[in-house]
Amino acid sequence: MQFDLLIKGGRVIDPASGLDAPRDIAVADGRIAAIEATIDSETAGEVVDASGCIVTPGLVDLHSHVYWGGTSLGVDADRLAAKSGTTTFIDAGSAGAGNFLGFRRHVIERSKVRILAYVNISFAGIFGFAETVSVGECSDLRLCEPRETVAAV
Repeated sequence: MQFDLLIKGGRVIDPASGLDAPRDIAVADGRIAAIEATIDSETAGEVVDASGCIVTPGLVDLHSHVYWGGTSLGVDADRLAAKSGTTTFIDAGSAGAGNFLGFRRHVIERSKVRILAYVNISFAGIFGFAETVSVGECSDLRLCEPRETVAAV
């Protein structure tokens, strides 16, 4: 069989299958085609030496703020994913009912990585965090309106 990519000699850690061992991984048509102790390098168009590296399924960041540009805490999910092996980010309430549609259209829908998001009970989401400004999203309880949050969802 011919593979597009062969990742050789990495320590493969896959909790779902209980695997934690040195393995070669072959990829064909964008999918894992084989995981074996040794796969012949001649069977692949491209070979990556992963010796000394950990090879694992994509990681999930369970608490992130990826509303880049919409809040001072937001990070660029795609840029961070490329450096961290993260394939899914769970945004922990960066946006509220008042700005969730913008978050969805301008960040979530345009992102290459998967983003799942909680909607903040504060209408404005998180805001006001800088070196000289610190205002929590629930500092004014008038911003916390469950009916607006439910309507946004």
